[in-house]
Amino acid sequence: MFDPILVPLDGSQLAECVLPHVVAIAQSFNAEITLLRILEQNQTGSSAQLFDLLNWQINKTKAVLYLEKTKTRFQESGLRARTSVLEGLEAEGITEYAQNQGIKLIVLSSHGRNGLTQWGISNVTQKIILGSLTSLLIIRAHQSGEQPAKLSKTPLYQRILVPLDGSQRAENVLPIITQLAHFHQSQVHLVQVVQTPEMARQMPPSPEDIDLSNRLVTRNREEAVRYLEQVKSRSILEGIAVQTHLITSDNAAVALHQLAEQEQIDLVTLSAHGYSGMHQWPYGSMVNNFIMYGKISLLIVQDLPAKQEPMPLASSSGERAER
Repeated sequence: MFDPILVPLDGSQLAECVLPHVVAIAQSFNAEITLLRILEQNQTGSSAQLFDLLNWQINKTKAVLYLEKTKTRFQESGLRARTSVLEGLEAEGITEYAQNQGIKLIVLSSHGRNGLTQWGISNVTQKIILGSLTSLLIIRAHQSGEQPAKLSKTPLYQRILVPLDGSQRAENVLPIITQLAHFHQSQVHLVQVVQTPEMARQMPPSPEDIDLSNRLVTRNREEAVRYLEQVKSRSILEGIAVQTHLITSDNAAVALHQLAEQEQIDLVTLSAHGYSGMHQWPYGSMVNNFIMYGKISLLIVQDLPAKQEPMPLASSSGERAER
């Protein structure tokens, strides 16, 4: 399912917050890991070209050694890993590499060498998310603490939140969550939010309006109860601790964020699109909300097919190093 896995690194401690999570995912799916570093060259005048070439070679050597050291840490945990150093624009190079190499999952830190910001993700991370038609795991850098000496001591996903809306597209996450939950002995929280219907606001709602809204909510809740119990009883979830939540709210995103905090969720998992998702955009509105405003690690399972046409490699000068 998630083999191979791409892990872009920029050498910063913030970016390294993904490493324990990479181990947790790679062990769960017996996946090979590719560590990628994109080096961006400065555009300068001809008088500085010789200095730039020397500086580039130094930076390239440092990047290769850094990735090799990181690869060794993964191999000590019994995982398969390789490295690649390319030249080009960082976000574009990562998305191109992922497409060319058939990557199934990209693991991203929300922030990297430019430091933490008031925004939920950095500019580079946002570009990668929008440009990659593949599944993504976004780790919140502000939650990262000191990295363990041995990556085998990975954090367990003890509580996984799976929002559903009754559509088959939203259920794309279930086979992945099943395998992840079995490996980490996780408790899976299935949740559906029944939204209260929007009423005309020109005047206070009449008793008839309120009655209509209440009947619609009651009807949708009855259907949601049956649906959640049906999903919970499926054989794919056999042997997994499953808890269901049915919430009525006029704002589904707010309700889900509150539930995640209340239940101390370790991982939120969403299909890239739900029943109302449009294929013209890479993600539905709920996923976009969690990308920008979520505070918990987010796994996005892409349900759109990958692009078929080949893309050029990130290296514009032919400089490339792979291990």
